[in-house]
Amino acid sequence: MGLFGTGLRRICAVVAASTAAEMANLVRSALRQTRTVELRLDCLSSDAERVRFLAWLRKSKPRNATFLATCRRREGGGKFAGGVDRELCWLIQAREAGCQWCDLEVETLRKLPGQSVREYPVPSHILLSVHDFERTPDLPRTINAPAHGGVDAVKIAAQARSIHDSVRLLRLARSSRNFVAVPMGEAGLPARILALREGSALAYAAVGAATAPGQVSLHEMKHLYRAHALTRRTPRGVDAVYLPFLVRRLGDFLAAVSEFGIRGFSVTLPHKQTILKHLKECEPLAAEIGAVNTVVVRSDGSLHGCNTDYLGVLRALEKKLQLQGSRALILGAGGAARAAAFALSRAGGIVSICARREKAAKELARAIGGEVLPRRALRTEFFDAILNATPLGMHPHRGISPLSPGDLHCRIVMDLIYRPRRTQLLKLAAKKGISTVSGVEMFLAQGIAQWEMWTGKRAPEASMRRAVLAALRAEELLRKGTHNDTRTSIRTATERS
Repeated sequence: MGLFGTGLRRICAVVAASTAAEMANLVRSALRQTRTVELRLDCLSSDAERVRFLAWLRKSKPRNATFLATCRRREGGGKFAGGVDRELCWLIQAREAGCQWCDLEVETLRKLPGQSVREYPVPSHILLSVHDFERTPDLPRTINAPAHGGVDAVKIAAQARSIHDSVRLLRLARSSRNFVAVPMGEAGLPARILALREGSALAYAAVGAATAPGQVSLHEMKHLYRAHALTRRTPRGVDAVYLPFLVRRLGDFLAAVSEFGIRGFSVTLPHKQTILKHLKECEPLAAEIGAVNTVVVRSDGSLHGCNTDYLGVLRALEKKLQLQGSRALILGAGGAARAAAFALSRAGGIVSICARREKAAKELARAIGGEVLPRRALRTEFFDAILNATPLGMHPHRGISPLSPGDLHCRIVMDLIYRPRRTQLLKLAAKKGISTVSGVEMFLAQGIAQWEMWTGKRAPEASMRRAVLAALRAEELLRKGTHNDTRTSIRTATERS
């Protein structure tokens, strides 16, 4: 058994608020999901709030819970304005309130006599923390916690500027005992989630607002990513998780594929074309399209590329339209447009291309045996289907439409964009009585195909649809609420002026 236990106890909920009442509410919320909680005393707005909160903690005495007290000074990246003596004073009071652990930053330890905190009656278990909010420093091959000032465990939280930086922290977690690895920043997000799998004693997740770059919510860590339950077994099990990688350099990601144990991955812009040169094998149609959105990692580490975007287009449209002999217009000439054009052409459709980049439009039309149409022709031409394969109208520029109502002479309008579900283009089409197809349908269809390629199992289509729609609805509600709050703030400010 690890220092903090097993399973969910290794997910540490981070509680941070400016008032004692808020902190208490967040603790109650945290304990409904995990029994390990970090209390950020430094985030409380005053000593009076710290007194009130610790009094509540002492009185409430939550059962079967592990509390880790932190009162990080500004020198160590926290919010506490006091000195070392005041920090230790609050940690001592935290012990009296029932905290079994404390987080002590290395900057504080270095200022103590003999660089040891054991002479002070702070919580009996000590986590020595090292924070670097700028970069990932040079790391040792292994860490032996008791060798560092008599502490029980060591934490290194470092900004990952690249995926490789986060890999270095995971390697240290594998080779060390009583160690906590916290890759920070967006590039470090996948490694942050997989840290428990690699041997980290804890993974941190926010109950309220995030307290570190790239920190995910407790709900996401537990329910979306299931960080506490992941192992290195193959996806056939299906013991797997789908993670978002920020890929600034494709080579940086590909070098980490084996380190992360990746068995397959999706490819998005701008890497759909550049991935081709890294593949050992490529599906013929994907090679012809010139874009890959799905990669399967073989057992020998080689990469096999496919394109499921074209399947998504076919499955989304064939429910509403007889594709054989139909006339379709595609806006755009990029990777998504190429997938749509090849899909409809292979299905027997007559395809026209309209794009700002005339050279790319001509190349695509030539490849599929179609034609290029200028924008002005849309005023008089009729199509069975018009497909938007440009990013115009995509979040966050959701109020934009690539076409005006006068350009829409067709039976069906499909927008490959799925955020938002109802784009401005689809709204214009609906007002004219034209049938619409959301990009959600294509997104789901291509994702279902990816699932089956990676796992060798039939995809749970109904569950996937529910999950996608729920996530999009939640995002839209959140954005609507934020918009309303902004309008209220503007109105209030105007009234005051």
